[in-house]
Amino acid sequence: MDDLDQQLIALLRQNARLNIADLAHKLGVSRGTVNNRLRKLEDQQVILGYTVRLRPEHEPDTIRAWMGVQVEGNTTRQVIASLLGEPGVVSLHDTNGRWDLLAEIEASSMRQLSDVLERIRLISGIRGTETNIHLTSYR
Repeated sequence: MDDLDQQLIALLRQNARLNIADLAHKLGVSRGTVNNRLRKLEDQQVILGYTVRLRPEHEPDTIRAWMGVQVEGNTTRQVIASLLGEPGVVSLHDTNGRWDLLAEIEASSMRQLSDVLERIRLISGIRGTETNIHLTSYR
C-alpha cells in the first residue's frame, strides 16, 4: 500500500458512502484511479467490506463486551483458532500489556453472554480472562 491507498482508506473510514467522484476530487486523482485502487484493495482483501456502524444505544437487542484473555505458554495459536471459531466473538486482537488477546463479544441477552463467556473460559490454553460490558460510545 502506498500513500494514496492510505489516504483513500482514511477517507472511507470517515465516510464509506463517499462516491467515486468525491473521492477522486478529494485525492486529486481521476475516477479511474480511485476505481482501480478500490478494486485492487478489495481483491487483496485489504478492504473486506463496507458497513454501517450504529451506536450501542440504537441496538437495544445487542449486548457488547470486551474480554481480555491471558494465554498459557506457547498456546496462542491454538487459543486464537478456538476463539475465531466461537460465534459470540466478533473481533479478536493481539495486544500487549496484561492481556495477550482482546476479544469483542456480542450477545442478544445476558444469558447468551453468560454462555459465550463459559465456553471461552473452557478453551484449553486460556490462563485467565476479564470481561467488561460496553455501556456507551462517545465517538
